[in-house]
Formats: sequence, structure tokens, C-alpha cells
Amino acid sequence: MAAVSVDLDELVRKMGADPEFLRQTLEWLLQQLMEVEVRERIGADRYDRTPDRTTYRNGHRPRDGDTRLGTLHLAIPKLRQGSYFPGFLEPRKRSEHALVSVIQEAYVNGVSTRKVDQLVQALGLEGVSKSTVSRVAQELDARITAFRERPLTGRYPYVWLDARYVKVRDGDRVFSMALVVAIGIRETGERAVLGFDCGWSEEAAFWTDFLRRLRARGLNGVLLVISDAHQGLQHAIQTVFQGVMWQRCRVHFLRNLLSTVPRSAQAMVAALVRTIFAQATQADARLPRQAVSEQLRSRFPAAATLLADAAEDILAYMAFPPEHWRQLHSTNPLERLNRELARRCDVVGIFPNAAAVLRLAGAVLLEQQDEWATAPRRYFSQTSMEKLQPRYQTALTAANGAR
Repeated sequence: MAAVSVDLDELVRKMGADPEFLRQTLEWLLQQLMEVEVRERIGADRYDRTPDRTTYRNGHRPRDGDTRLGTLHLAIPKLRQGSYFPGFLEPRKRSEHALVSVIQEAYVNGVSTRKVDQLVQALGLEGVSKSTVSRVAQELDARITAFRERPLTGRYPYVWLDARYVKVRDGDRVFSMALVVAIGIRETGERAVLGFDCGWSEEAAFWTDFLRRLRARGLNGVLLVISDAHQGLQHAIQTVFQGVMWQRCRVHFLRNLLSTVPRSAQAMVAALVRTIFAQATQADARLPRQAVSEQLRSRFPAAATLLADAAEDILAYMAFPPEHWRQLHSTNPLERLNRELARRCDVVGIFPNAAAVLRLAGAVLLEQQDEWATAPRRYFSQTSMEKLQPRYQTALTAANGAR
């Protein structure tokens, strides 16, 4: 095996006099470490002929890394059989790349908070340049854009919509932007991220444009949309998904209803309302709903009116297979995603621009899509999904009759 010798006295002298030499030295050292690891993996040095050899080298692939010393340009050896990744490096997920990219962008543009400044120092990114940030951002944005604009094939009978707000800097001011996400269930029972976007508010025009773009990408076969009761979103659903049933999120509804009741009576009212959802069929649920509404009217007229107005919207899920009810009655299937998005967004605090929001959110959602695509089980069984076929036939007959 080849020996590597270094004059340590000369190395230390140059390190103190030339920071660039220190960066080059670290780059050289890491390259040598990779060569040692590959040599052990293969069982032979370059050009050695030995019966212990297990495979051969097959060139290199570039890998850049940002450190306190600047950007290191490494060449990771490739193998003909199997794979190699250096033990001193951790393969980053796309979301981690995106998070670091957004933190860098906030830092170099001078819009970061004290929390981001501390993160930059902890990550050793102080020396990052604007050109490096731009390059990394462009690479990530290209992947995220391809994911956002991919065609949607097949039918998606169930669609969930929700939004959360993030802080974005625009010039000298900080605004809240709505980050909206749509997920759906394929007709074969698997979950999928359908789309995401951010806008300055949840106005009807923004939601309508978002849903129309989903339609343009191929979203079809929608039978039920689940969301909260935001007026702009309701209007957009009625505009874009005409004839499609809408399920008002039961969790949000109950929260809104209890806000009209004194705290001392909230437990009692909540128990009454839950008796409606304990029924076996949609028809059975209508009778107790009317009884509960009348019972509340004398003491809590606002709650009674809210319950009467939302009667059909909170029971829409009962028109579908009972196996699906637990997931269809609320936006809870989106909650895990929202928690993960919140966790990543909270690290940044204030985003430098809307593109940074989409970059980080897109990376998180793309990783989630990969997990769903490789999940060992469907979200809904194929047998239960086949029960939706009569609804498709009814919708097709109704559409043909309207022509």
C-alpha cells in the first residue's frame, strides 16, 4: 500500500500563515481518508492484482461541502459493484439540504434573526458566499419545481386541503404568508401529495387559482373534499369542484361551536354533539342532530344555529364506506405533515422570501411522498376502495344527463 508522508512542521507553519492552505489541507486530508476506506472496502490498492479484491473502482462523483474554512470540493470514489459513501460524511435528506440552504440565504441577505445567526455559527456557515447560496438554491429549486408541476394521473376520490402561516420578509417589513397543502388518496388506496403553494392570504382568488392548477395537472375523480370552513376556501371548492361533496372538518367545527358556549358548559355540549357522530348511518345521524340543536337553542342559541347551519357539511363523510370514516371526518391526516412543516419552519423563523418557503416545504413534502410511495401497506384497502365504484357510475350518469 502507498505510504503518505507529511512534514508536520512545514504544515503547521503554512496553516498559520495561509487560511486558504488550511482549507486545501483539509480537503486533501478528507480525500486521503476516502482512499483508505475504499482500499479497505475493495481489499486492494490501485492497480493491485490480488485474490482478495472484491470489486473495482469506477471513477468519482463530485461532492461539495460548506465548512468554516469555505467550500470543500471532494471527489467520492465510485465502485463497479456496490456503493460507497464516506464514513465521516452523513448523507443529507433533501429537507436538510433545503433547511441549510434557506438558513444560508437568510444569513447572506442580512435578514436573519439572532436565532438564525446562532444556527449559522453552529453549522459553520459564516464563510458561505452568495454564489454558493445561489448555486445550492438553484439545484434544490429545480427538483422542487419538477415535483410541484408533475402530472397527476389516475383518480383521487378524497382530497384534503389545509393551510398554515409562516413569516416572510418583504423589504423592511415582515408579513405572514399562507402555506397551503393538498393531499389525496388514489383510487387504489395510496396517499399522495397533490400540491402546495404560498400566498399573501387565503382569499378565494388564491385558493381558486391553486385548485385550478391541480385540475390542469390532471386531478380528477374527486368525490369528497375535506377542509376547514374558511370562506375563501369554501368559495374556491364550490367553483372548481362543482357537484363534489364537501366535508367540514369535524375537529375545527367542534372547536368553533364550543367557543360560543361558556367554559363551564363546554364538556356537556361536546358530549351532546358527539352523540350525533356515534350513529351507524348518515340518515340515523340526522335525527339526533335535530334533537341536539333544539336542546341547545334555549340556553345557547348561537351554538344551536351553528349546528343547524352545518348539519349536512359535518355529516358528509357518512355517505362513504364506514372503513374510511375515521380519516374522512377531519383534516387530521394532514396534521402530521403540518407538524413537520411547523418544526422546520420554526427553525428558520423569518424566511428571506417566498421562494425559500416553497423550497423548504417542497423538500419536506417530497420526502413524505417518497415514504408513502414505499409504504408496505395502503392507507385504505383496495377492497374498501372498490366500494366507491357505484358513486363513480352515479357521477358519470349525472354528467351525461346534464349534457
